[in-house]
Amino acid sequence: MVRMKHILLFLTAATLLIAACAAPAAPPSPTPAAPGQPAKCAKRVALIIAQGGLGDLSYNDMGFAGATKAVQDFGVELKPIESPDPVGQGEKLLRDAAKAGFDLVITLEYTHFDPLARVAPDFPNVLFSILNIEVKQPNVVSVIFKEHEGSFLAGALAAMVTRDTNIPGINPQKIIGVIGGTKSKGIDKFLVGYEEGAHYIDKDVQVLRAYSETFGDPAKGKELALAMFEQGADIVYQVAGGTGQGIIAAAKETGHYAIGVDADQDYLAPGHVLTSMLKRVDIAVYDLIDRLCKGTLKGGTTVFYGLKEGGVGLSEMKFTRHLIPREYLARIEELRQKIISGEIKVTDVTATP
Repeated sequence: MVRMKHILLFLTAATLLIAACAAPAAPPSPTPAAPGQPAKCAKRVALIIAQGGLGDLSYNDMGFAGATKAVQDFGVELKPIESPDPVGQGEKLLRDAAKAGFDLVITLEYTHFDPLARVAPDFPNVLFSILNIEVKQPNVVSVIFKEHEGSFLAGALAAMVTRDTNIPGINPQKIIGVIGGTKSKGIDKFLVGYEEGAHYIDKDVQVLRAYSETFGDPAKGKELALAMFEQGADIVYQVAGGTGQGIIAAAKETGHYAIGVDADQDYLAPGHVLTSMLKRVDIAVYDLIDRLCKGTLKGGTTVFYGLKEGGVGLSEMKFTRHLIPREYLARIEELRQKIISGEIKVTDVTATP
């Protein structure tokens, strides 16, 4: 019950989507659409939840939100699949979902790339999709986000703010921080982009880095963030799923700033979340199901979402915009355009062996 309340809170506060409809027990029969309404889609979709689980107010909830919006709009049957060990049980989760006869199996778990490469060939009539990494199989759709681009903007903003002692909560030291979940290329993609953005603005800004090694432990996140604030950091970027809730709580408690991730987390501590680096997992999942229903979803393809596609970016800073000088926001827009045009190239650590 507590978890579902968290999910509903996320959906409402992020103003992204409408809460989930209950999925029917059997595949829905096609029925005529009401006047002005889209035709219903008799497809079955499984959504495998990543580390941190539902209720993280971040990555997993974003994916679930996109899927439940598709339930409402298209009438598909949706089954979210959670596991206490989505990493260790990866192959079993994928294989069981395929055996259950789902038309599309979407996994949000990055570490499933190897198990998926083994499972997909055994189920050629099932479409699979994986986020954040590419799996080259004829029945797999890979979804890649350019998180390094959005994180560059977050780092640039943090660097400008940490130098400005006229902003409340900013000390004379030019120090910011970032806390990732597990150390991996998928997480370092955010961290390196953030560091490059900060140093593009000011090479002397110090960027503290730490890993929580978990995506579901707010207490651990709070502990790590408090340590960074004690070392002089003004702003800490959280890239740790549900663990990040503790990082945001630490910023509020100490009068400093956090940067949210994936979802617009500004509302979690109004005035203490400088911005959020949006990763529109909801749009990607919704698009996958939309294309499934239209018959245009093809395996063996890779879809990219970056600044140009509106797949990543910064939140509107509803609660902090009044604190940030206009010239800083103008500079962020300038940098965004330069990244889109290719004038600024942000390192993607996942693109290297």
